[in-house]
Amino acid sequence: MSATDASRNTALLHHFHSAANSRDLDAISKAIDEFFTPDVLFHAPVPNGLTGPEAMKQVWRTLLRAYPDINVTIEETIAEGDRVVSRNTVTGTHLGEYQGLQPTGKTVTYSEMFIMRFTDEGRVAEVRGIVDVLTQLRQLGAFPSP
Repeated sequence: MSATDASRNTALLHHFHSAANSRDLDAISKAIDEFFTPDVLFHAPVPNGLTGPEAMKQVWRTLLRAYPDINVTIEETIAEGDRVVSRNTVTGTHLGEYQGLQPTGKTVTYSEMFIMRFTDEGRVAEVRGIVDVLTQLRQLGAFPSP
């Protein structure tokens, strides 16, 4: 892939994050269908053993229910070849059930990092993600802080 493709892929990632930050589940679902291949490989903790776009939609349903004001800030991106790496900071207020925890009203801030592999057509074919769930759950009081 060319530098132009890498720039395009980075721009697509930013566009997807704009949809995610709208907090509109319909807009997020539409963006998932638009930007991700129907058989996207999603390597991250996902609920119910779902795969592909449905796994991603379920993740967003869960997050929006728990954190209706969720915001994902892209801290940096690195694009090389057919991959874009995104390091993000996520914030939100715990106002709905999450991981078996009833709403606490607490604000969380945690980090995540994703590596996305794009097709030649500019759609995401594979996602590998690391989310700092331990920090998130500690901030909600589920685990003691070190």
